[in-house]
Amino acid sequence: MRFVVLPAVTVATLVAIPLWSQQAAAKADTWPDFRGTTWDGHAASASLPLRWSEEKNVRWKTPIVGRGWSSPVVFDGRVWITSATERGRRLLVVACDLESGKKIVERTLFIVEEPENCNSLNSYASPSPVIEAGRVYVHFGTYGTACLDTNNGETIWERRDIHCDHMEGPGSSPVLWRDLLIVHMDGGDVQYVIALDKKTGKTRWKRPRSTRFRENHIADQRKAYSTPIVIDVAGNPTLISSGAVETAAYDPATGKEVWKVRTGGFSMSSRPVAGNGLVFLNSGFMRPQLFAVRPGGSGDVTDDAIVWSYKRNVPTMPSPLFVDGHVYMVNDSGIASCLDAKTGERVWHKRIDGRHCASPIYAAGRLYFFDRDGGTTVLAAGKEPKELAVNRLDDGFMASAAVVGDAFILRTRTHLYRVERE
Repeated sequence: MRFVVLPAVTVATLVAIPLWSQQAAAKADTWPDFRGTTWDGHAASASLPLRWSEEKNVRWKTPIVGRGWSSPVVFDGRVWITSATERGRRLLVVACDLESGKKIVERTLFIVEEPENCNSLNSYASPSPVIEAGRVYVHFGTYGTACLDTNNGETIWERRDIHCDHMEGPGSSPVLWRDLLIVHMDGGDVQYVIALDKKTGKTRWKRPRSTRFRENHIADQRKAYSTPIVIDVAGNPTLISSGAVETAAYDPATGKEVWKVRTGGFSMSSRPVAGNGLVFLNSGFMRPQLFAVRPGGSGDVTDDAIVWSYKRNVPTMPSPLFVDGHVYMVNDSGIASCLDAKTGERVWHKRIDGRHCASPIYAAGRLYFFDRDGGTTVLAAGKEPKELAVNRLDDGFMASAAVVGDAFILRTRTHLYRVERE
């Protein structure tokens, strides 16, 4: 564990700024990004069920065609996911009615003649869609990106020329910011961030990463799967973008690199979160660490920006939660932890059921952790790891949950569920 005392920096209360339309942000039945309207897994006011099973509190259950780990997004009464055939030759989009679970759209978007290798923990449809009024944006990494009409699922524009060698399959999800769709392409061969005009799909900017890899960094240690966020730093929108070895901050309007911090690691899937004037970053594989970084400055700010780092039971895949001055996380093998966000000191840790890939949800004082065997452990948020419930469905979670109103939309390997109190 590392602690560094830093001078004060002029940074307002740090918040993610998705800048969804006011209409979208105000609607309780909207979950436009795989971590919600604020990019952090919060559904703070939702009255979600505490207990459920295949026989209890399931409003509907719909089988899913193919295989994919993308998380559901919800807008205007429809739930959208992507999927793929087992070997990745057909890449699909599916939309279901929010009230009934009935499939409304199910169509093949792309045919891939020779899919690359995909790790057994990954899928060819792992990047999650992002959605706004009238349009849903789907991304399959190097295999294709498309904008669809949410009324009928028809393609408005598509790109098949944005490439990298993922090596283990695609993973980074796109984000919407103002009039841009921003995507990470961190392969073993090339690493860059690209912003597309969301109306036309044309490239607005493309920024190769400035990372200087050591000669002994093999291709596998150059790739990454994280999804960025945009935060406000002293009045300036800042794209926080984690790749292998480093996290960089870019001006999201132009792609200009502002500063970067060296964290080490690679293949991280965890997404950054912000709170208390800090950004919390995961280094990924090769001794994963969680870093608390004070944003700001220019160039390489590693020596000045890292407030603390923490090494015990840090996840490589699930993203953390920031809630009321605490950071909550669960590592891949099922050890949940609570840290003091200011100091990095551990408040508690607790082994819970299962192995974990999905990112947790916070709602109404509860923490929901979803495991690969179909279990959901519910803990009380706070200074004691009080277990409230353990729930189970027939198959496991690789995707993260969506929340609409007081209901969960859950994707297991085989089905899509709406779960809420009866």
